[in-house]
Amino acid sequence: MQIKKGIAVSPGVAISRAVVIDAEDVAIPRRVVASSAVGKEVNRLDQALEASQKDIEKLRDQAVATVGEDLAKIFDAHLAMLMDRPTIAQIKQAIESEYVTAEYAVYSVMRRLAQMFSGQENRYLRERANDIWDLERRILGHLIGHSQQELAHLDAECILVAHDLTPSQTASLDKKKIRGIATDAGGRTSHTAILAHALGIPAVVGLEDITGAINNGDSIILDGNRGQAIIEPNAEQLLTYREQKRKATAFEHTLDELRKLPAQTTDGTAIALQANIEFPDEIEPALGKGATGIGLYRTEFLFLASETEPTEEQQYASYKQAIEACNGLPLTIRTLDLGADKVWLGGYTDHAERNPFLGCRSIRLCLQNLPLFKTQLRAILRASVHGPLRIMFPLISNLMELRQAKMILADVMEDLDEQAIEYASDIPVGMMIEVPSAALQASVFAQEADFFSIGTNDLIQYTVAVDRGNERIANLYSAAHPAVIQLIREVVRAAKRANIDVSLCGEMGGEPEYVMLLLGLGLRKISITPPAIPEVKQIVRSVSIEKCKRVMRKVATFETEHQVLNYLREEIRRVLPNGTLGGR
Repeated sequence: MQIKKGIAVSPGVAISRAVVIDAEDVAIPRRVVASSAVGKEVNRLDQALEASQKDIEKLRDQAVATVGEDLAKIFDAHLAMLMDRPTIAQIKQAIESEYVTAEYAVYSVMRRLAQMFSGQENRYLRERANDIWDLERRILGHLIGHSQQELAHLDAECILVAHDLTPSQTASLDKKKIRGIATDAGGRTSHTAILAHALGIPAVVGLEDITGAINNGDSIILDGNRGQAIIEPNAEQLLTYREQKRKATAFEHTLDELRKLPAQTTDGTAIALQANIEFPDEIEPALGKGATGIGLYRTEFLFLASETEPTEEQQYASYKQAIEACNGLPLTIRTLDLGADKVWLGGYTDHAERNPFLGCRSIRLCLQNLPLFKTQLRAILRASVHGPLRIMFPLISNLMELRQAKMILADVMEDLDEQAIEYASDIPVGMMIEVPSAALQASVFAQEADFFSIGTNDLIQYTVAVDRGNERIANLYSAAHPAVIQLIREVVRAAKRANIDVSLCGEMGGEPEYVMLLLGLGLRKISITPPAIPEVKQIVRSVSIEKCKRVMRKVATFETEHQVLNYLREEIRRVLPNGTLGGR
């Protein structure tokens, strides 16, 4: 028995046999051809590129049907790389000047390109090297008949184990056979993570060396909630996890019955449970889980899914689609949060920043790229005539940033007025509280913002100085840290004193053990991932506000996150003895 720790990127628990996918990293020998055969090699290359293009277009069409058009744009990026003229020119030049085979030219050029990305400090760029490996294998498959393993034709249920799955492989997974994914590499922003979560397949990445620790056919438990893999579990562990799965399945069925019931405490306090989304296609399923609106629409994913900058019309269409999908329910649109680990290859983000999480990201990037910012604001304002929405600025760290952003928004409104373009003039404009400086000055910001949304993912990261994507120090990243709780309490108090709306939109809000604490702190609106809504609603409907306040007062007496977490878990088990802990 061996336990491997990694990064949870798609929730759920899977118990099955492992299928270890070969890396297919085949070395291509350098072979010289006669000068008279150069034309033939170039023709072979052209045919392989054309066949690869058809493969990717087919995969894209399959992805559209499976995960939606927005996520399928990942394959548009592959097509763009496949048809990149400078890269193709380098490959053809190698054939024509060095008299080498088409497969060796592809191998040598693509390897250099992938190694360039692999050597980048930025995690997002390093992960893009996997896209290049994928393209290389596909082209070589058509040149030398070496095709990647067909994951759609596995004959039994299994958990896939690989160094890293390519986007093409992930998109072709058969949910009926694939019970989970475990990889050595990868991060929260990798295509594998995005697609696995969209497909609803439990996944843990960043396990470092799981491919070397497991063999085909080995038994494995994959815990996508806690981010761990248990290789060859003992009988007791199997029994424990199977019982957990049974209870979780039964619990989920009971939660389904809550969809149409209000999220209201036992003493009659209404709690708004909203959803966090990346694409408009996710809204209908979120509402189906019981969401009463969208509390966080992460608009940067429209950029991350595309190699080219989305036009104003494309952005307008996406925002309009989201508003209409909400069918009158509130929608909060967060302006672009590019930078840090969300590096867009189309431009703007600085690939060479030494510390991108503390660099030119989010609102800072927008304020330094006004055409980009104004284009998005124009699209949002134009879409506002189709239904209720709110605009939210991310990563505000000082008052001048908020004032500048609001001033630019006012300028865009004036431009639309001059062009006689309609928009809603009474749009609430708020900000995210996700850095300690903003939390400490919340009372000042409350005089100039219409609402607050506490972004705990970054607030925790910046408060305790821990990269939330680094598996080596993941144990130090804790929402239970007393300093984090104190900051949240002060923000809620400041908002209430100023009589403005305040919500929380981080992963903390979807973790069962924190729900009573957050209600006790005074939060009455929480925006979370859609799968977490039913369980949070069950907790809300099982407790009173007075009970939650007692929990909050007890937590305030603790000095360490371990004391806080142990107490909160003990309390939630009393409320939901058959529930699950550690969910996404």
